[in-house]
Amino acid sequence: MAVPHGPESVRAARRRLREDLGEHLVPEPVIDDAVLILSELLSNACRHARPLERERVVAQEGEEVLVGWELHSDGLLTVEVTDGGGPTRPRRGNPSLTSKGGRGLGIVGQLASEWGVRDDSPGEVTVWAVLRIRARHARREEPPAAAAS
Repeated sequence: MAVPHGPESVRAARRRLREDLGEHLVPEPVIDDAVLILSELLSNACRHARPLERERVVAQEGEEVLVGWELHSDGLLTVEVTDGGGPTRPRRGNPSLTSKGGRGLGIVGQLASEWGVRDDSPGEVTVWAVLRIRARHARREEPPAAAAS
């Protein structure tokens, strides 16, 4: 989905992701992780990258970035944000204890099973993260208790 290139887009994208994953019965802890990852990726795109070129975005008026997610049949969830790139390539920071920022991709790295950066067409960069639907902390279904005779 195309969203405005600005901080106001984060809330709407988070809400839509939460609703969609809930409808697909994704465990709540995984939804929480996916929403946090989307927040970090989209916030970084709005803070550090340019919006997409107008030819790429046709859904709405104004400067935009693309947000997407996909549930795969193998039990994985991919979350991604595509923007117009920036002066630097997205990378995990190494902030000091007193730094006020620079932890976003570190958080993504801790929550996702893998993440990365892909160059799409010229001037487009996608940052993506993959989560396991049945993550280590997701609630697992308990087998039914044997009936007493």
